[in-house]
Amino acid sequence: MAFFALQFAHAQLTDLARLEYTYLPKSKSEDSFNRFRGLINYPIKLKEDTYLVIGGEYSRIALDLEDKYPFDTSNFKRLHIIDFSLAYTFKVSEQWRLGAKITPRIASTLRHEITANDLFLNGGVYAITDRRDDESLNKPYRLIIGLTYNSTTGIPLPLPFVSYFRRVNDNWSYNLGVPKTNVKYFFNEKNIIQTYASIDGYFANAQEALLIDGKVAESVSLSIIVAGLGYEHCFTDHIVWYAYAGYSLKMNNRLRDKDREDVYNLDNDNALYLRTGIKLKI
Repeated sequence: MAFFALQFAHAQLTDLARLEYTYLPKSKSEDSFNRFRGLINYPIKLKEDTYLVIGGEYSRIALDLEDKYPFDTSNFKRLHIIDFSLAYTFKVSEQWRLGAKITPRIASTLRHEITANDLFLNGGVYAITDRRDDESLNKPYRLIIGLTYNSTTGIPLPLPFVSYFRRVNDNWSYNLGVPKTNVKYFFNEKNIIQTYASIDGYFANAQEALLIDGKVAESVSLSIIVAGLGYEHCFTDHIVWYAYAGYSLKMNNRLRDKDREDVYNLDNDNALYLRTGIKLKI
């Protein structure tokens, strides 16, 4: 069903459920980062080729800031990101369908009661053509184009979204886009390896602001570009275990003020990137 090709940021609605663990050990620092993430999506068929998808996602991020910093880091040791999503999609022709998604978000250290500063709103609109199962094509493909808005980026404008997938033959496929680009090799339909480049990160409000060198830090963020290798094993057509090992090409780990301007850079040395999980997909 093509509507599960809808994507927003790191979340992919091809997954009905997913449990995932990510770890970034720092070779030149005592700092480290790990994240546990779980999500669930529930599709509701309204009528033929029209669906409503209700979803939720929770990420618990642990920042082990063991280097010496000129301020108390205990406020940033645990971050919580909670998403509630509502998506609607329908067919407009035999080849195309449209979709829209809205995602209220809580992103915070959650050391106190939730306030307006902990709340964010994300969303997007998409057009999808999915011809991966079209036997009339020599090289099946899927194309997703759209506009997304993410209030945590600090950019007050919709951003373009493009994802293009093509299955070249029985053994090779590729996907070009953001947040992930990859090239896959299929030993068979159960065992798949890939090379990939992707974007990862987080943004959260710090409920206990810090005064650093005359500036007030009110949020913490990480943005990372990573490349590496991945492996997928399909236990069934719908249950997949995956593991990725990579290395960061660029990392920005920082505290920000209320205008999203930099206040203090945390450890930004490139590091290993390890991620594994299991998912239930369409």
